[in-house]
Amino acid sequence: MSYLPGKFVWFEHVSNNVARARDFYGALCGWTIQSMPMGEQSYDMIMNGSDAIGGFRGGEPGMPSHWGSYLSVTDVDSSFAAATAAGAKGLMAPIDLGTFGRAAVITDPTGAAVSLWKDAQGDPADVEKTPLGGWFWNELFTPDAKAAVAFYEKTFGFSHDAMDMGTQGIYYVLKDVVGKMRAGVMQQPPDMRVPAHWLPYVHVADCDVAADKATKLGAKQTLVAPTDIPNVGRFAVLLDPVGAAIAVIKGV
Repeated sequence: MSYLPGKFVWFEHVSNNVARARDFYGALCGWTIQSMPMGEQSYDMIMNGSDAIGGFRGGEPGMPSHWGSYLSVTDVDSSFAAATAAGAKGLMAPIDLGTFGRAAVITDPTGAAVSLWKDAQGDPADVEKTPLGGWFWNELFTPDAKAAVAFYEKTFGFSHDAMDMGTQGIYYVLKDVVGKMRAGVMQQPPDMRVPAHWLPYVHVADCDVAADKATKLGAKQTLVAPTDIPNVGRFAVLLDPVGAAIAVIKGV
């Protein structure tokens, strides 16, 4: 059993129409569902082949549909305390989730929610190449990228690289304590009137085909049309049928 603090290890789709979301992503990404008992209820666990990579959960009435990101930490309680001391808001205090692990939820100082997680069984190992249907990347869109980077470095021990993206500004790459790239941070354009949020990327065989298929399956909008990122791949950003943003990417 091993842990990879600083890695985003789980992604959870939260909406008031779980069945619609399950059908959409099953057809788009090839995911299947494994129902896992949790007390008197059950949890729809996302399976990519034989790998459990996330879940679907019903949201509170009126809550916007979204993808939630789970960040591996060494100690949930100390990380939660450090985060709130550094300006984050606690949305859910540390709690044991059955025998599966311990979790807490915060909103970072720029407004993006993130879950802190310590899995009782350890973290999924890094792989040399992300399998199709797996999580390729995670990206924070925030109105204050510098403040966000400073918070994640101070609280979770990240370091960063900065890349000049010209008119799009500086792109920050968060790296864990051993220098592994774990996530990106991007300044939101002034006209992007959406709350700060983490955006996960799913690896697909063909970005253009996936974007077109998503539209045919009922995606509400293409937020970013298929676009090349030199030396990284080709990506698109979509709004799924229940209103949650998701990115698809074909890696190089």
